[in-house]
Amino acid sequence: MLLDNVLGWFSMDMGIDLGTCTTLVCVRGKGIVLNEPSVVAVRKGTNIVLNNGEAVGLVAREMLGKTPGSISAIRPLKDGVISDFEITEAMLSYFIRKVHGRGKLIRPRVVIAVPSGITAVERRAVIDSAERAGARKVYLVDEPMAAGIGAGLPITDPTASMIVDIGGGTTEVAIMSLADIATCESIRVGGDDMDEAVINHLKRTYNLLVGEPRAEKVKIQIGSAAPLEEELTMEVSGRDTISGLPRKIVITSEEIREALKEPIAAIIDAVTRTLEKAEPELAADLIENGIHICGGGSLLRGMDTVLGNATGLKVIRVDDPMTAVARGTSVYMENLESWKDTMEHSESGW
Repeated sequence: MLLDNVLGWFSMDMGIDLGTCTTLVCVRGKGIVLNEPSVVAVRKGTNIVLNNGEAVGLVAREMLGKTPGSISAIRPLKDGVISDFEITEAMLSYFIRKVHGRGKLIRPRVVIAVPSGITAVERRAVIDSAERAGARKVYLVDEPMAAGIGAGLPITDPTASMIVDIGGGTTEVAIMSLADIATCESIRVGGDDMDEAVINHLKRTYNLLVGEPRAEKVKIQIGSAAPLEEELTMEVSGRDTISGLPRKIVITSEEIREALKEPIAAIIDAVTRTLEKAEPELAADLIENGIHICGGGSLLRGMDTVLGNATGLKVIRVDDPMTAVARGTSVYMENLESWKDTMEHSESGW
């Protein structure tokens, strides 16, 4: 560990929130240095990344749903886990190079946040992909633990801290105490499922076909989990499934809220199940400490309200909820010695 720490002075060690929708990279002393979509553009039928391996992230996101027949813009992670190993490796390699630079002799150590519910095989896949992408040593930390650290919760104290991290592919719910997870639920439901619910609603109700980016825009602009003081409307353009021609309609926040009911109900169920499994003393702590929410899904209007109504607890959205996990991985990296008993890591060459 001493040699590892010395080498760390000559490399730019980093924490990575490897998300289904977005990848964030945090570096000690610099904060979030990269925030890009988890998207890669390749030649169709191959794993050849376009633009000499540079068609990743923001560049590739612009291609989603707009590519010609010879190009595919793909997301190599699904439900928080790797679905395409080679493309994930190419994406990680691009992000690590972009942050670390090509000129440094010593490769970086990397902490990666992963869903708490993934299997040992899926964890190994993340480590292998990061190593091949250029990491010297790879450490894994469960997303709820990283989120709690990044949110500044007292997770090392003998009191209960509860976090609900609503990401693109998964929702992580955990109660933590004494630097460990006491009980947790990891479900493969998140922002992607909300987008899919919007797509299905528009197709079923209006015979209008829209892509994921436009559905996400609808969710952000007028989506809600609870009734609004002033309901909203929005124009949406897409392709008519009957005529095949472009068409524009006006939709309301009420109908989108109804469309989002199923994924929101799944998240509420995960939260209540976690509370039901908690030890009595930890459950009692939460009366005072409440529930903290983070991740992109926590920004949905009224999400804090519906969780509060379902549990009877106060619900607090953490500061800068989109970056809580990434910030937590960076703090974890800075304090590896303190966390070494709970670390899952790889040993590799310099």
